[in-house]
This record gives sequence, structure tokens and C-alpha cells, in this order.
Amino acid sequence: MLTTKRTTFRHPRGVARRRRRLLGSLSAVVAVLVALSLNAPPSLAGTTPTAGGTGPVATDTTGGWNGRIDWQACPEQPDDPGTRCGALRLPVDWARPGGETFPLALARRPATDPAARIGVLVFNPGGPGLSGVDVALTAASQLGPDVLRRFDIVGFDPRGTVRSAPVRCSSELLGQHPSLTPANAAEFERLRTYNRQLRDDCRAHSGPLFDHLDSVSVARDTDAIRAALGERQLSFYQWSYGTLIGQSYAELFPDRVRALVMDSVMDHSQGVREYFRSGAASNEALFHEFVTWCERNPGCALHGRDVPALYDQLMRRADAGTLLDAATGTPLTWFELGFATFVNFFDATWADLANMLLALERGEPASLASPMVPVDGDKDLTEYALPAFCQDWSLPVDGFADWNRYLDLSRAAAPHLRASPLAVRFGAICLGWTATNPQHQLRVRTSAPLLVLNGRYDPATPYDGAQQVVRQLGSRGHLVTYEGSGHASYPRTECTRRQVGAVPHHQNHTADRSELPGRPGLTGRHRHGDAPAHGR
Repeated sequence: MLTTKRTTFRHPRGVARRRRRLLGSLSAVVAVLVALSLNAPPSLAGTTPTAGGTGPVATDTTGGWNGRIDWQACPEQPDDPGTRCGALRLPVDWARPGGETFPLALARRPATDPAARIGVLVFNPGGPGLSGVDVALTAASQLGPDVLRRFDIVGFDPRGTVRSAPVRCSSELLGQHPSLTPANAAEFERLRTYNRQLRDDCRAHSGPLFDHLDSVSVARDTDAIRAALGERQLSFYQWSYGTLIGQSYAELFPDRVRALVMDSVMDHSQGVREYFRSGAASNEALFHEFVTWCERNPGCALHGRDVPALYDQLMRRADAGTLLDAATGTPLTWFELGFATFVNFFDATWADLANMLLALERGEPASLASPMVPVDGDKDLTEYALPAFCQDWSLPVDGFADWNRYLDLSRAAAPHLRASPLAVRFGAICLGWTATNPQHQLRVRTSAPLLVLNGRYDPATPYDGAQQVVRQLGSRGHLVTYEGSGHASYPRTECTRRQVGAVPHHQNHTADRSELPGRPGLTGRHRHGDAPAHGR
């Protein structure tokens, strides 16, 4: 979650691995949506588009917008007879539908058996900045034959990303980004000034779309896609940051949701204090899961060591300026150490984390992730998707003293990690922004089934946030808990896939009762007799 299109890390395997894991889980996720659709009332049945796939534009669409998709062979797969790509021109500003437009890129693989077709299944893998088009392009190899037979698979690149008029900023200016953890009031003001300069630069290179990247605008884009496809309703699988789009769509168009699955959900009702506190507490809990795993596994490079004491020692060396990246010779800050640790929480790669910490202790080269945005040094401009977050989240910080209060609050919740690296990163990047879609309590009034999946130990979308989302969804919201570590819960174990698939059959399911055991070797909690195993 919450990454740019290109990796935000020094080594690319983190994003690539998460992308493979996401795509590998699609077949199982779709099985849930099939069940949701088949067990839904008859009013949720899908419509069949007209020949050619453009379909009639439905009435009562977003702002009365009329759009048509000209489907063509996909440049990435010109010989694929099924998957088609296209662009839908949409308003930059939905409050001014007659104003400027931009091309939204999308891809579709039609259901192979029209007689058995349920409807359209829309994927959004989040980011911000990950590609839904890529999901659709790989559907044939990632999804089971029954899914392909019954669903049109549709993915799109959200406005301002990848193929949909991506935001671009000066590579030179992005390369001058100051520290994300200012040490004094002067550095804090420098960061705030830089953010303003970067906003102006990105706006100048990207045009008016830059000011309309929020999830509400993307949700309205999604409904325009629905209308252009000639569908009355859509089914959704939304992951991580993409769950904000699903929430916005369900709020705006509740009667147009057939079924909605949100995996690793964002709680968009958090204020800035809770945003920092919750993230810090969640990451500290993950650190202790790692410690427990290392105690139980002889294969851990730190087995038998006092891991919390070692980590605290590394933090003190970072404070003193003596913790070095052996590959470059540059000192690492406490925040950079925390971020490199946090990246290993995404897939609970405990063995990799242990090896990294041991290498840092010894002064040896280590595989380290960087929180800074990667810059395309060969080009004048670099694609930059993160401003979408700053338009969705209001994280006001009044000054350096206020900033320190949030860090102190975080450290109280995370004495070893000190903070959620993700919360600090976006708090710094969004410093000085005014959100156009600020946080609020969810207001969803729909009869459609709404399924939320979340891990007990998730580094990016804390579990207490998922509980809050389900409470706000009311009687239609159901929470399935993965009792394990990592970001994105559905593909973790056979148990999660089997149990979640059964949830839609139980209409009286209580939100907090579905608790599924963690995967051996990836979490300190082993349910149902699972024995500890070596990590990957």
C-alpha cells in the first residue's frame, strides 16, 4: 500500500513481491465476490452490455456525464483476442463537467460465457499509484476459468497515475527533498517551504488535474466507467489505499454497489492524533511479533539474542550519527532505520529483517529501503503519485513544537520503533497541504454485502482502524480477521481463503467473530496447533 508506481525503495523487490502476491490472490478473492453476487437479492443481478462492449450510457449518471470507450487491442498484449484497452475522457473537475477533460486508461477482459455472466468486477490495488490496468492485463493467467467465465474483469489507472495523465514533477526538485524528520524549527520551516515549491512545480507540469486527485473524484470516475459499460451495478475488490475509493463509491452511489470487498482497509475517520498513535502502536506490535518469531526459530540470525536491546542500541547509534549504510558510507537516521524495518513488516519477512539488523550491527552492507521518492535521473520529469494522499488526508501540524508532540505521542505508543514510519512520512510530505476530501465518519446506506478483511498485525492499515470502519458500515459490514502479520490478508493462508469464502453464506455473521489463524513462520501467533517454522 501507499507506494508510487515505481518502487519507493532502494531495492525493487519489495513492490514487485507485493504485486505478485496481490495478483496471485485474485482468484481466491473473486471466489468471494462470486459468492456474494450469487447470494445477493435478485435486484443485484448484472446487466449484459451491448455488442462491442460500449453499451448504452445509463441514466442518472455522475453529473449527467456521457462518455464512450473506444476499445482497442492493448499495446502490451496486441495478440490477446480477449483483453481490450481503452480510454474514457472525463472531467478534470466533476463540479464543472463542461470544463477540461483528461483520458482515463482502462482495460477489460469480457466474461467468456455471456449466458453465465454475473457482471463487472472492478479491481483497484491502491498505492496511490498502482495500476488497475495491469491487474486486468494479467487476469488470464491469474484468475480461474470459472471467474473468467462469469465476470468481466475491469481495471483502470486512477486519475493522475500511470497511463491516466500521470502527475509529473521536476526530477531535479524531487531530488532535493529535505529530511522527512526535521531536527529543529528551521528545518521544519524549510520542509514546509519545499512542499509548497514542489506543489507549484507539479501543478505547472501536470495542469489542472493536479488539484483533483482525491478519492471522491476517482469514485465519480468509477461511476462514469459503470455508465459507459452499460451496467446498473458493479462488484469491487479494493486493496489498501484503494479501499478509500470503494468507501467513497459506496457513500456516493450505494444502490450501484453489488458487492464490495475491502482488504487492508483505511479508516478515513481518524484525526491527526489518532493517525500517528494508531500507526505507531500497530508497528510496535509487529516488532514484538518479529521478536517472538526470532525467539522461537533457531534459523533466525538473531536467535538467542536480546533483540529489543539490540534494536535500541542501533537507534542510539543512529542518534549519535554512527550507524552507517555500509554500501554508501552515509549515516542512517532513526527514521531511516525504522523505515527499513517497516518494509519487512509488509510481508512479515522476519528472516530478512534479522539479517538486516545483524549486518547493521556488524557494519556490513545491508539491503535497506529508503523512504525518499525515487527520482528518474535520466529525465527532466518524474511521475509522482503521492499528492493524492495529501488531498484525501488532513494532517495539520501548526509548527515544530506541534510536530514534536505528535512524535512524542508516537514514541509513547512505540518505544522501540518510535513511530509509524508511514505516518511520519506522509505527515511530512503533506505538511502545509489543504485536503479536498478530509476525513469523516462513513455514511453508507446500502443493502449490498460489504466485507472487510484485515490482519491483526498490519503495518499500514492498523487493525483498530478496520474495527472502526466495520462499526461505521453498520449491519451490512462484516469483518474477517487474519490472526497474523503483514499487509493484505486474503492470500495469506488456505484457512483465510476458505473461511472468507464462507462468510457471505451467513447473513447473521457478527463483525468480530471470524478470526483466522496466522501462517506458520510469518507470525508469532500460531493457532490451531500450528508449529513455528523458519521464515522465508
